[in-house]
Amino acid sequence: MGTQFGVFTVGDVTPDPTTGRTPTERERIKAMVAIALKAEEVGLDVFATGEHHNPPFVPSSPTTMLGYIAARTERLILSTSTTLITTNDPVKIAEDFAMLQHLADGRMDLMMGRGNTGPVYPWFGQDIRQGINLAVENYALLHRLWREDVVDWEGKFRTPLQGFTSTPRPLDGVPPFVWHGSIRSPEIAEQAAYYGDGFFHNNIFWPADHTKRMVELYRTRYAHYGHGTPEQAIVGLGGQVFMRKNSQDAVREFRPYFDVAPVYGHGPSLEDFTEQTPLTVGSPQQVIEKTLSFREYAGDYQRQLFLMDHAGLPLKTVLEQLDLLGEEVVPV
Repeated sequence: MGTQFGVFTVGDVTPDPTTGRTPTERERIKAMVAIALKAEEVGLDVFATGEHHNPPFVPSSPTTMLGYIAARTERLILSTSTTLITTNDPVKIAEDFAMLQHLADGRMDLMMGRGNTGPVYPWFGQDIRQGINLAVENYALLHRLWREDVVDWEGKFRTPLQGFTSTPRPLDGVPPFVWHGSIRSPEIAEQAAYYGDGFFHNNIFWPADHTKRMVELYRTRYAHYGHGTPEQAIVGLGGQVFMRKNSQDAVREFRPYFDVAPVYGHGPSLEDFTEQTPLTVGSPQQVIEKTLSFREYAGDYQRQLFLMDHAGLPLKTVLEQLDLLGEEVVPV
């Protein structure tokens, strides 16, 4: 397959630093839907939403949002940029995403992650010190729930299951495709390799050599477990861009948003960050060149998602970005 292109969102509600206005939660939720519909309209392949359970973020219920978007789209693959494998019950994940799979006629997959919000663990009755162990045990159960009609199971973190059947069963008996997302945990790259699942590196705020090491570890272990050659391993990368026809305009317009971004604001300068990470702020041609350079350290990969809609950027601006992405960047 060729590379799939799309957008991923964290669903932050951030004041627009140029106007001081903060969107309502409803406006932000509706904006995320508008972005997904626009992604399909401009010919992108994937829309992925994060999962958060705290302000200033709104996407606490990804399958609700994706089910709604599924009804309003025809081709778009609907995914998550994090499904919290650590604090969600694997039984509920199995059921929610199988339901979405039926409603979306199979146009979906999902990405397992641990998220980046420590307090989420006690909110859902878990201990952050068990983060990796929870990720490993919960996914082992989820993997079985989608592949075995009747499951007997006992583990450390939840009550045992006896003769349990998760409903609905996966569409046509084929479990949803799973990515495992990690920025810095080799255990997660190892987990993705063990199951022959996809590995996604967020590729937003880390230098290329770090991303390269994680992707190479995953590819090597994927082959070790007998799923194919290292080159056949299924890799996805994030990325972040802001474009205008003229690069100076892009830098001038994006700077106030960069400076307050909830993910990395109040830190390094825009210039330093652009030099040291995959962020590209400039013309479509600059975005094309930087994005094509990802292959130099990640190899051929299957999915490229861009973060486009955070830090208070107005919806109108984001939709203009998607036009540029669809018309000028992705075709190349």
